Amino acid sequence: MNLYTLLQKHHVEQGPLRVGLIGAGKFGTMFLAQALRTKGLHVAAIADLDPGKVKDNLKSIGWDGAQINAATLNQAITTGATCVLEDAASLIESPKVDVVIEATGHPPTAITHAKLALSQGKHLVMVSVEADALAGPLLAREFAAAGLVYSLAYGDQPALIAEQVDWARACGLSVVAAGKGTKYLPHFHASTPETVWRYYGLSESEAAAGGMNPQMFNSFLDGTKSAIEMAAVANACDLAVAPEGLAFPPCGTDSLPEVLKPAAVGGTLAQYGQVEVISSLERDGSPVAQDLRWGVFVVFEAPSDYVARCFKEYGLITDRSAQFSALYKPYHLIGLELGISVLSAGLRGEATGAPRAFRGDVVAVAKRDLLPGEVLDGEGGYRVWGKLFPASQSIRIGALPIGLAQGITIKRRVPAGSPLCWEDVNLDPSDPVVKLRRDMEKTCLDADQVA
Repeated sequence: MNLYTLLQKHHVEQGPLRVGLIGAGKFGTMFLAQALRTKGLHVAAIADLDPGKVKDNLKSIGWDGAQINAATLNQAITTGATCVLEDAASLIESPKVDVVIEATGHPPTAITHAKLALSQGKHLVMVSVEADALAGPLLAREFAAAGLVYSLAYGDQPALIAEQVDWARACGLSVVAAGKGTKYLPHFHASTPETVWRYYGLSESEAAAGGMNPQMFNSFLDGTKSAIEMAAVANACDLAVAPEGLAFPPCGTDSLPEVLKPAAVGGTLAQYGQVEVISSLERDGSPVAQDLRWGVFVVFEAPSDYVARCFKEYGLITDRSAQFSALYKPYHLIGLELGISVLSAGLRGEATGAPRAFRGDVVAVAKRDLLPGEVLDGEGGYRVWGKLFPASQSIRIGALPIGLAQGITIKRRVPAGSPLCWEDVNLDPSDPVVKLRRDMEKTCLDADQVA
């Protein structure tokens, strides 16, 4: 509760906390809009493949020309301005940058940047949750061994959920379920960039006018992004994944403790201590009352009748037994909140959520029959969607992680609805990202998970 105070103290005694941002898309731009107004925080450099567009975006959010006129990183440090460049490596390697933010959204690229940050002794905030789902447990272990912070990004839902889980456990409450809301119907899994806008109630021209990327928005709709985020939560909070993955039960805020308790006591969960995503739509497509489409939640159980009575006395929502209750946050502010992670890493040496187990994995599943010679187009595309699996099950069947399912060729027919396996595709085993992922599969599963 004193991050801002710590930042001001750091500013007076050591100068500003210096940050480098890689990838200035929507998330990064939202962070930049607030970073400029955070006294003691200096965005020394921004690396992006399109520096010109970045400068235009900065001007649109209130940065003036003088703030983005540094020609080099050294000049940025000297003048307090920001250097916009293409080369992410030079940003990471600069001895003047304290914290690196990875926000490219491209798993192999993000992992490459993470490994470079590790080699340069830099704290890393991993906005690219797709990379965390692919190799986060091993990356977090390597950063910790080096005395560095590897952190999920506050403002994104996984870090906010991790905060709620930590709150519950620190209060001595047993976590029954944790997760988020989304818009979901079963047939959304087959959606493609060609069909996505009608599910959002937009025309193609309206989406284009808003600068919306159909493949990115489709990854939210087809269930992939939910799976990726819940894998991050399961791994960061050591929570279970149901054997069949996410069920997306329709559920409003007042029903959280009734719906999200184990089936053995009248709810929908496969087990205690599980991640789940709730839908803002009933299965007939009608809206759920008091939905949590943009929010996050934690469900917990009273350890005694006394605590259950306290729940009632202080107005908490409960199930019919009064033993289960929940707290929720109805929104998340994406990059506007990212400064919490940056300051936590740079000033406290703490992550706002980081993998500490390998419990959840996201597997590429065929949207339609896939034939030899087809090239996979990644999350949100035409060919595969990402399904959440228990990590032990994913490894046991040799499943292909969604983070590697782009730009690679199918070797044999895969029926619609089937998970893809390593043997179904052509992948270069010497590729550094592939090797890192394979190493994680060998080293990050507990023995009892494999058995």
